[in-house]
Parts: sequence; C-alpha cells; structure tokens
Amino acid sequence: MSHLFYQGRGRKPVLDQARGVYMWDKDGKRYLDGSSGAMVCNVGHSNPNVLAAMRQQMEKSTFGYRLHFETEASEKLAAKLAALSPEGLNKVFFVSGGSEAVESALKLARQYMKAVGQGSRWKVISRQPSYHGSTLGALAVTGYEPLSEPFVPMLRQMPKIPAPRAYLDGQNPEDPDTGRHYADMLAAKIDKEGPESVMAFIVEPVGGASTGALVPPVGYMERIREICDEYGILMIADEVMTGAGRTGRFLGSDHWPARPDVVVMSKGIGSGYVPLGAVIVDDRLVEAVLDAGGFAHGYTYAGNPLACAAGLAVVEEIESQGLCENAARMGDKLLVRLQSLMQKHDIIGDVRGKGLLTAFELMADRDRKTPLPREWNAYQRVVDIAYKKGLIVYSRRTRDGIEGDHILVCPPLIVSDTNLDEVIEGLDASLTQFSAEIAGKAA
Repeated sequence: MSHLFYQGRGRKPVLDQARGVYMWDKDGKRYLDGSSGAMVCNVGHSNPNVLAAMRQQMEKSTFGYRLHFETEASEKLAAKLAALSPEGLNKVFFVSGGSEAVESALKLARQYMKAVGQGSRWKVISRQPSYHGSTLGALAVTGYEPLSEPFVPMLRQMPKIPAPRAYLDGQNPEDPDTGRHYADMLAAKIDKEGPESVMAFIVEPVGGASTGALVPPVGYMERIREICDEYGILMIADEVMTGAGRTGRFLGSDHWPARPDVVVMSKGIGSGYVPLGAVIVDDRLVEAVLDAGGFAHGYTYAGNPLACAAGLAVVEEIESQGLCENAARMGDKLLVRLQSLMQKHDIIGDVRGKGLLTAFELMADRDRKTPLPREWNAYQRVVDIAYKKGLIVYSRRTRDGIEGDHILVCPPLIVSDTNLDEVIEGLDASLTQFSAEIAGKAA
C-alpha cells in the first residue's frame, strides 16, 4: 500500500536510478526520458558537475533565511540570470517552482501599479487555452478547464483572449497579418475591460502543455509588445517551460524582438535537481516597489543556498556544453523526424515546436482538423503504450483541456542522434499499436 495520494489509484514502477537521458526502475527496466520528466531535466539526470556543486554547498550550508543572510550562491545565480536576460532585467527573486514564480510576478505587478499611482489596474489578461500554475492566483490566469473548474468559486477569474492556434483556425502562421490578427485581440480585450483596469498580459512565448508547443504566428510577439507599450501594461513572459535553453535560446522570448518586463522561470534552471524558480524583473519595477515600502511577499525557501548552487551549476552546464545550440540543432532534426511520422501515421494531424519543445497532435481527420473521440482518451493511451515500451513522453488535451490530444516530445538538451533514433522508433511502434487498437472502434 502506498501512503502517497498524488499518484491516484494507479501505481507506477519504483525509480531506482537515472543517468543522462535514461532512467531505470527497481526491476532493472530502462526508460528513455523523452519528455525530460515534465519538461524539467534540461541537462539530463545525474550530471556530475551539478552533483559536485551541490555536495560542495552542502558542506558549507543548506539553509540561510533571506531576512537573516545574503548567500554567495543566490547572489551568483542572480547575477548569472541577469546577464543572460534582456538588458535592464537585473533584479531576481527566487522561489521553489513555477506556480510560486507566477504568483510572485502577479503580486509584484500589482504592487508596482500601486506604487506608481495606478492602483485601479489589477487585471491580468492571459490566453485560452494556457497553463500558468496550480495555485489559486496562477489558476486565475490559466485557461485549462479541467484544472480550474473545481475551484472557480474560489477564484477571481481573469480575462482571456484566444491563443493564436492558426493551424486549427485555417490561418497561415507565416503571414504577418495572421500574427497581427491574433495579437490585436489583446488590444480589443483591453478596450473592453477598460484600459485603466488592466495591469499585465502573461504569455508563454512558445506554448506549453495546454497548447502543445504552439509557436506564435509571424509578427505576433512583436505586436503584443507594441500593444503593451501603447496601453501602459506589463508584459510577463512565462518561461517556466521555455526557459533555460529549451527552445534553442536561453529564453524562449529571445527568438523575437519583444522584450518582456518580467520573466518567470523554473523547471529547466533547477533541471530536476532541486525545487527552484525565479522571477527576473526590470529594474524600474523593483525600484518603484522598494521605494513604496518593499515587496510584500515571500517564501521560506526563497534564495535557498543549496537550490541556488544547483541552479548555478545547471546554467553553467547549459553554457559550457553549448546546450542551447544543441537544442536548436537537435530540435530541427526532431521536427523533421516527427513530420516523417506524420506521413506514415494518418492520425497525426499537426507537428509543431521550436528547439526541443516539440509536439504532434492526434486527429481523426487532419484536413478537417477533427479531433479523435474524447472517450478514447488517446492522449493518455499513447503515453501508456510508449511507457510500456520504455519511452517516456508527455501529453495533454489541446482544445481547452476538454478534447483533442497532443503528445509532447521534449528530451533533455543533451540528446544525441542515437537517442533521437530511439525516440522515433518508440513513437512509431506506439502509434502503430494505438492505430490497431482504434481500428475496430473507427469502423
């Protein structure tokens, strides 16, 4: 009997060890981590340099409360993240994960607006679908019904605009008019809500689990930045999944000339070694908040020295091993291989992504963009089949979390050509088995 209830009623094999892109259970079965866990383990498992940095820090101290001490590890990691962020984003607040990072960014934005005499601004516009975290504040800006619906009475729901799913809407994502079409929905929503009430727009530069590696249409991010400037609202880049090299640049937003005011990070900067997240903020926001009395917010483990030592080692590995460049190079190869799978398997209706944040969407009819029947639970079944074959991938439902099925393929940034061969072979076999299973249902 397990005393853990986050696993639901099902049981999983017991993890024994993990090295590089592979993991082994207690029975000795090997798995290829084709999703980096939950798009977390960017530098791979058991990196010796990261482990050495953690051991060294543990010999010195494992905890120092932020109101009592500054720590060398947190100062060094903050300096490193500031150096890798857009110019002017020099202030860093550490947390333990993505949901905490989003909550912190939202509260900072609100305190900034009050500090500069714009206290009427409190609304944060986000997209539908989207995912920004599981805490109540983060859920308020999340557009994923199965996760938020039970808690609606407890939330102050924030306004949403449609995510730029050009492929589903029959729009050309390479046409700048398409990017402007979707971005201008933000301006329309601000006008509808009342510009004096809106303080920020939060956006995943490349979509995560809710939209399955959705790359914005040409011109979208640039126009979003223009609109935020026009209305005097903050642009918050949710880089929890896209950051730390995942898309082929250190930040996903680095692909476009659309500098955010606030960057939210987690997952890849801790790379699974420790719980770690960060909010990286424009100087002017922080100075205004500090002048008004300080940031009324905090967590016990903010700036934990052990976590920051691990995070610093992770970022140094990303730099020294050229993992951003490898993510870009291997991601291009992975997209080509996934497109080849699409030619072989009719149930793949779309392939998309940037760097090693890629996905394919399952459809009953790719021309009509018809989803598979929701009761088939294709998103979960394909993952289960692949898991039994020793391949770990990740999935969600594409269309507001209610129907549609996509599979995220996001291996660690250290992935090799041989590893990609294994990923594609595992996906091919899994799709073949799934197609055979549904053949009778579709008849």
